[in-house]
Amino acid sequence: MMDMSARAKPDAPLSARVLDRIGQNIFRCYQCVKCTSGCPLADQFDLRPNQVMRSLQLNDASVLKSRAIWLCASCQTCATRCPQEIDVTGVMDLLRIEARERGIPSAIPEISRFNDLFMGLIRRMGRVPELLLILIYKLATGKVFTDIRMGTHMLLKGKLRLIPKIVRTPREVKPLADTAGKVAYFPGCSGDSSAREYDHTVRNTAKVLGIDLVEPPGWVCCGSSPAHATDPVAAHVYPLRTMATIERLGLDTVTSPCSNCFSRLKMAECEGMEDTAALQQVAAITNYDYQGKVKVQHFIDTILDHATPAQIAEKVKRPLRGLKVACYYGCLITRPAKKTGAEHAEYPMKMDYLMQALGAETVDWSFKTDCCGGSLSVTQTAVSLNMSRKVIQNARDCGADAVITMCPMCHMNLDARQDQMGIDFRLPILHSTQLTSLAFGLPEREAHLDKNLVDPRPLFTKLKPAP
Repeated sequence: MMDMSARAKPDAPLSARVLDRIGQNIFRCYQCVKCTSGCPLADQFDLRPNQVMRSLQLNDASVLKSRAIWLCASCQTCATRCPQEIDVTGVMDLLRIEARERGIPSAIPEISRFNDLFMGLIRRMGRVPELLLILIYKLATGKVFTDIRMGTHMLLKGKLRLIPKIVRTPREVKPLADTAGKVAYFPGCSGDSSAREYDHTVRNTAKVLGIDLVEPPGWVCCGSSPAHATDPVAAHVYPLRTMATIERLGLDTVTSPCSNCFSRLKMAECEGMEDTAALQQVAAITNYDYQGKVKVQHFIDTILDHATPAQIAEKVKRPLRGLKVACYYGCLITRPAKKTGAEHAEYPMKMDYLMQALGAETVDWSFKTDCCGGSLSVTQTAVSLNMSRKVIQNARDCGADAVITMCPMCHMNLDARQDQMGIDFRLPILHSTQLTSLAFGLPEREAHLDKNLVDPRPLFTKLKPAP
């Protein structure tokens, strides 16, 4: 097994450090510039992704002082499009860690501070209490009054949990007596707080489709972006702790409706069994040697594994005829395809098939898998706003009445911040499962449309009656 905590000599060339620590041979890069061409933040970087690669080839340690390694949104576009299959995103993570170990200050201190606070809360509480995290970050950075209007709206709509939970991974787990038809369900920290309407409607959808979701006891945060940006071992340990619990329950599949959680769980599935240090920590915490039997799915895949579009259409009692939607997959449902197994990473269609089965019309558009800047929304809000604005503008220009998401961070960025985007219109942003709840004939209150900051309810007055 590979020891992910291995350390090359501190005075070794950067290229050797990268090869030793994450197994990436930088000299395979021949400067085709596809990483830079696809990067949504290349115009914001001081060194573009291909220039970062060249700096490593030349052993130019000044790359550790660049803004680029901190501003990277970890959207995996560069890694997906690299013809040499270099994990450029992983290289960016490693360079951040390398800079910290060498005592080089972050070129963007706010990001480093946020990551440290995030990781500290996970260690203490098991999950990330979103409201507490934001309050501590705002106080620590002196930005107390930024986002005050958005935060007030979210509080009034009950989207922020006031009393945080403290959870611990259980050391004793009783296997389920009957596992037939059951799928482990990982809601994620947002599903337990700011995106509770998403969690509720996911459960609604699963029930109608006969998917028996089992929430594992004591599940902990997946680590999200701060984990892989600061500690590669912790980035495996956190998801593996919950996957060990799931395995002990006797289940072999876990699904998550959160793209970030799905990505971190999937990375742990693909890489975790090779991480000796992580497996040792998981065994110490859980009193169990994880065997690597749990497979990870995004909820869209779980839906379509259990029901074909035709079978879903048979469940529809209130067709969404007359509604034109742009299906927004964001970065991580399909990327990197080598690990997610996505058939069409650049232009996926599964969510489109789901919406079409409900009777909606899906539009063709250009930003289906572009990044919304979710990992930067708190620390680099202006950058994130620019990325989200492009998504919303393109969806509207292509004729969409609404944008449909299957990621709580994408939904939050697009729905909650439209007042800050400098646009002269408002476009409703809906969780896909809010629409399935409506289309399946559940009471409107079960779709929780009142939780959306851009009110989507006027959309449904234009629905066409069944012929």
